[in-house]
Amino acid sequence: MVKTWDVVVVGAGHAGIESAMAAARMGATVCVVTLHKETIGQMPCNPAAGGIGKGHLVAELDALGGIQGWAVDRAGIQFRRLNSSRGPAVWGPRAQCDKERYSIMMRRLLARTQGITVIEGEANRILFERGRATGVGLAGGTRVCGRSVILTTGTFLGGVLHTGDDRREGGRFGERPSVGLGENLREMGLELRRFKTGTPPRLDRNSLDYTKLEIQEGDHSPQPFSWRTQAVVNRAVCWVGRTPERVREIIEENLDRSPLFGGRIDGVGPRYCPSIEDKVVRFPHHKEHTVFLEPETLHGPSMYVNGLSTSLPADVQEKVVRAVPGFEKASFIRFGYAVEYDVVAPKQVAHDLQVSSVPGLYLAGQIMGTSGYEEAAALGFVAGVNAVASLWETEGLRLGREQAYIGVLVDDLVNREHREPYRMFTSRAEHRLLMGVDSARERLMSEGVRLGLVPMGVFHVEQARWEKRRRVIEELEAGAVVPDHLTQDRLHKSLGFELRTPTTWAGILRRQDVDQEHAAAMAPGLGEMSAEDTAIIIGQLRYSGYIARHARERSRVERLRHIQIPADFSYRSIIGLSREVLEEMERLRPNTLAEAERLGGMTPAAMSLIAGRLSTMGRD
Repeated sequence: MVKTWDVVVVGAGHAGIESAMAAARMGATVCVVTLHKETIGQMPCNPAAGGIGKGHLVAELDALGGIQGWAVDRAGIQFRRLNSSRGPAVWGPRAQCDKERYSIMMRRLLARTQGITVIEGEANRILFERGRATGVGLAGGTRVCGRSVILTTGTFLGGVLHTGDDRREGGRFGERPSVGLGENLREMGLELRRFKTGTPPRLDRNSLDYTKLEIQEGDHSPQPFSWRTQAVVNRAVCWVGRTPERVREIIEENLDRSPLFGGRIDGVGPRYCPSIEDKVVRFPHHKEHTVFLEPETLHGPSMYVNGLSTSLPADVQEKVVRAVPGFEKASFIRFGYAVEYDVVAPKQVAHDLQVSSVPGLYLAGQIMGTSGYEEAAALGFVAGVNAVASLWETEGLRLGREQAYIGVLVDDLVNREHREPYRMFTSRAEHRLLMGVDSARERLMSEGVRLGLVPMGVFHVEQARWEKRRRVIEELEAGAVVPDHLTQDRLHKSLGFELRTPTTWAGILRRQDVDQEHAAAMAPGLGEMSAEDTAIIIGQLRYSGYIARHARERSRVERLRHIQIPADFSYRSIIGLSREVLEEMERLRPNTLAEAERLGGMTPAAMSLIAGRLSTMGRD
């Protein structure tokens, strides 16, 4: 008798792992099909997680009960919070990871999780019964049967690698692609598109001159991603360098040898993470470009050269790299390359990530047109939860744009046209001021409890923490500070300003000319809070005015959503629109703001600018 699993997951990258773990922990039996067990959980590009927008996804995933944040905390070797000088809505926690440790942990996690079976094989077709996906067929004839199927194929679907004139089939360095499955999806009537991504050279750390580079250390008091983690420590440093004018000259002299500009690559690459040759062409006035030198493991020799992604020939890569100060004697561990792969075009998948025309078939990760570990993991989690919920006939997971960045991610991929790899940014979220990383647990942990993926005890501890923060904020808003002589003298000595009118401690903490640390030490109630909670409270107080203004702006845009946009409307007359938005608006010419909102690359900020121009046209 052929064994039938509840869920069959194809692929064991970041999306596949989250799908399998969520499904198994909800009580389903899961079969994970991967080409090679030793490549489970690999970080084939930069071994880092988080950042602006992406860090929000990791925090939300963790609040729901996902495991990427937990793994990053344990494999992380440097932790930094980007945008730390700004408000909590745009904080971007980021961690550089030891990629070998990360992969080992993920392999062990899948192996010891009850309900998960991992097998090696190449899936080349979807099995059907009564019009529903019921498993996959493997090369060689083996059938893996299931009640639902989740495809998380990454860059392996029709993958082709490019380095100069060298073109070979592959999903990533040293691994064969999946060829038959893409053709099978086309036969099923799905529209596929060709995307591209790339990776930079890896250099031997012992061949570099660090005296010519700027050191980049981690945070002094790093914060973990996961509620499962008590503390993390920084164990490595990164470095910053810059390309000189000579790099531009070398690239311009060899553009004809680039597969990207020589017509040998058909796929569309990521706009916001371009190759160095693409940057040279697109930004001709930039004299230099920043590169970040980041370790791939804690003790190994490999250094990732963030900012020098390229598919130029190997000899040109050597010239480019060795022209960078500090890299003159660089020894190459691996040359950079580009990879083309197939993705399923937008608007063929529902919000639960089930293919609209194929019941029981779910997609997650780069096959959906995304471009990062964090986006892949979030989609994998959503697909795994919804696949099981459908089988159990229970409520699945559908997050709104106003609830979570994961909701924005899914909605953008499902409803909006995108013709290049999708990357999460805070600018994509209309309600970003209400969806900071600091509020992820408060917004989403109850959903994790409902799904059975977050323990109730953990939720109660977090609830007490949120309630304590609210009480302290109320006390700070209510506690009067009167400008008597004693108070004036104290505030002037400690905080450097003269109090002339009555205020509150909340009012003092909102002042931009007040040192946060000193003010927090004086304010009642804050001394009992952790450094993290204190920072969150101060951020909420300081940015409350921006949040109110944001609500008014969203209301104005909503009122104008269905107003007609003139056919000859000049988008180029609006200062501040990105090139991506300009290109889409001029190409498609939407009739209303409501139509414009659904276009690829559209952001809330761009909507606001266009709405503002429309509202003034009648008065011009």
